[in-house]
Amino acid sequence: MTRLLGKTIVITGAARGIGQATAALFAQNGATVIITDINDELGQQVAADIGDKAKYFHLDVAQEAHWEKLSAILIEEYGQIDGLVNNAGITGFFESEGPHDPENLHLDSWHKVHRTNLDGVALGCKYGIQLMKSALSASIVNISSRSGMVGIPGACAYASSKAAVRNHTKSVALYCAEQGYAIRCNSIHPGAILTPMWDAMLGEGVAREQAINQVAKDIPLQKMGEPNDVAYAALYLISNESNYVTGIELNIDGGILAGSSATPSKN
Repeated sequence: MTRLLGKTIVITGAARGIGQATAALFAQNGATVIITDINDELGQQVAADIGDKAKYFHLDVAQEAHWEKLSAILIEEYGQIDGLVNNAGITGFFESEGPHDPENLHLDSWHKVHRTNLDGVALGCKYGIQLMKSALSASIVNISSRSGMVGIPGACAYASSKAAVRNHTKSVALYCAEQGYAIRCNSIHPGAILTPMWDAMLGEGVAREQAINQVAKDIPLQKMGEPNDVAYAALYLISNESNYVTGIELNIDGGILAGSSATPSKN
């Protein structure tokens, strides 16, 4: 469990779900993890659960002043970092007024989703590059979504923002290569991962199990994914094992994007 030994890695939106699982896995593999979120209570608890290998800092990824403050702290304490996982994101369904379909979209809600999902990643990459450009081997992982590859009629802001993350990742990858920085940049595209983001849609008790089973029917592997499924992909892309990998998009979706309605036949 030493794949990240000696590395210092920042993870945004790490108070729960994929970010939390990624932070725990990275620490288990030897990394010092910088956990950031806007939910201070949960974030501090995650850091406490991990122990000495973790520190928590408040960070609203959409606020450049927050990135500036965090960067100053990291430079003072660590000199540089070795990795960044831009994980923080929102659907907009619970954080804004909506609606989110193309005909009736609420413009302020559209902007709010893009500020977090896209501006947050752009700022993360900006300050991440500055913090990593002197490293011998460094990596940025941007968490996009299956929705960044296909259209989502009822969530056009989310889909748009995640598609932009996919493309910005490639620009960052090429820029760093052009500048001669030893920084790779790749995107991960999760689909149907069982995180707290799904809770309001799945309900509780028996209804929750039925809803999960219904979602699973449309997935070729016939099950929803777990946060660790994404965390292990991030582990590979952050580690030196992926030294020749940059600008890619890695789908973690149980086969959804392999084809439309591609669930296996029961006959």
